[in-house]
Amino acid sequence: MKRTALYDMHRKLGARMAPFGGFDMPIQYEGIVAEHEATRRRAALFDTCHMGEFILEGPDVVPDLEHVLTCSVGDLAIGKCRYGLMCDENGGVLDDLVLYRLGKAKYLMVVNAGTQERDFEWVCTHVSNADRFRNISAHTGKVDLQGPASPMIMEELMADSIARMTFYSFVHNHYRDTQVLVSRTGYTGEVGFEVYGEPDLVLQFWCDAMELGAVPAGLGARDTLRLEMGMPLYGHELSEDRNAGATGFQRPIARDKDFIGSPAVLDEATDTERLVGIRLSGRRSARESNRILDESGNDIGVVTSGSFAPSVGAAVALAYVRKAVSSPGTPVRVDTGRRQLDGQIAELPFYRQGTARQPLARFLERRE
Repeated sequence: MKRTALYDMHRKLGARMAPFGGFDMPIQYEGIVAEHEATRRRAALFDTCHMGEFILEGPDVVPDLEHVLTCSVGDLAIGKCRYGLMCDENGGVLDDLVLYRLGKAKYLMVVNAGTQERDFEWVCTHVSNADRFRNISAHTGKVDLQGPASPMIMEELMADSIARMTFYSFVHNHYRDTQVLVSRTGYTGEVGFEVYGEPDLVLQFWCDAMELGAVPAGLGARDTLRLEMGMPLYGHELSEDRNAGATGFQRPIARDKDFIGSPAVLDEATDTERLVGIRLSGRRSARESNRILDESGNDIGVVTSGSFAPSVGAAVALAYVRKAVSSPGTPVRVDTGRRQLDGQIAELPFYRQGTARQPLARFLERRE
């Protein structure tokens, strides 16, 4: 089991640890609900050093990435980020990722921990010059600072003001006289930042941010936060066994280019399922693999993720159901094996008060 640069800190803080993506990661500290609420109302820190980071550069980098990724690449501006998928020839999802355009012919690709090695091998075999493709994960640290208080904390810790940063953009800034990459991204639905740097440096950033009021949060809160926002998790909503077209995603899948798997992904004949949200009538949660039934008891789909949603006040789930019965408001029942839970298909996201896209000026107004 691998460990991140923050492992000793997690143990010191009394985190409950568990395997995730090949790493020993913190699941919770004070408690999932407390950490969830801290992210929604104040600021929380997430160890994301387990994520993978690749650099791809060279004269053929744009056509190479257009071929490998579902999202549009050439129109991504320098200093901007974009979410996309990487598919196999059958349209199955190998991974979801965020792409950063560092320069005219240089990109950073941030991938999931559990698929990192496979992703690297896959891209190497599908680019024109693998010598220009580097895996920098081993010596890259990453910490996410998320929540309405995060802009004030970043303004205090960074050498240059972060006030002009827009959603899904990044800059090179300086922290403790050392250059770091800071992106205004995250996986919680709240305003926040992801900080990349040397592993020891992001450990120091973690400590400094805690001194300014941020609380540590584990994978448990990260999961409830992303579920409330309807964000997919690889291995649950996304997998090799599920056609990317069934997600219903519009922005991450370009329909005006050829990419690996595009014939299958864009084939309307195979578009029979849709990823939807389900809001249940009580607090009892659905679980992965629970079957979805219509009012007549017919099997119409399967749950991929489920939990009680603290900010919504109800149990929610993500599920794949037949496209013909995927409209919001449709009554459904979730078969847990022991009982059936009443619910209905709901519009995503479940939580609609997230601050992720709001102007940073709103959060910096109290600055003296």
